[in-house]
Amino acid sequence: PLAAATPHQTEGPFFPPGDPAETDFDLTRLAGHAETATGRVVVIQGVVRGDDGAPLAGALVHVWQANHHGRYAHPDDTNPAPLDPHFQGYARLLTDADGRFNVRTIVPGAYPASRSWSRPPHVHFKVSHVGHRELTTQMYFAGEPLNAEDRILNALDEEGRAALVVAFNAAAEGDVPTGHFEIRLAAA
Repeated sequence: PLAAATPHQTEGPFFPPGDPAETDFDLTRLAGHAETATGRVVVIQGVVRGDDGAPLAGALVHVWQANHHGRYAHPDDTNPAPLDPHFQGYARLLTDADGRFNVRTIVPGAYPASRSWSRPPHVHFKVSHVGHRELTTQMYFAGEPLNAEDRILNALDEEGRAALVVAFNAAAEGDVPTGHFEIRLAAA
């Protein structure tokens, strides 16, 4: 049986321009920096599947997000919140033979989308694989109060929202909280 594809969400205006210098899985640490990114560290363990449920090896996964203060390292972001010189903000990954990818990052800050609306913490994903439709979506954090007010998230039905909201838990005291995000691509 075919499962529903992961819901589409807006790419937003802050997809990284050009070719960022660092694109590895660890957004919390930049090469040559002794300090790490500000914020609560989390790990996103993801898997990309086709609508038949089979894992997709070699899927291209772009990941980008705001920093702890709610600011993107993008020239068009006019948010006055500070930049974090130690935050990578973007990753470009390929899934392994089992369709898996991992991202070590921080919980992004909320930021104002307008005078009456703040976006909740979220992470953007753009995923492509031969024979499948490219998908741009956003992953949200369970328990975040702003989720209930978010116009983009709440444009989806309950099943769609459930597919994009991820709970993060630490296996043991001191472990980095980890969340599991499953992305399903529709066939082309």
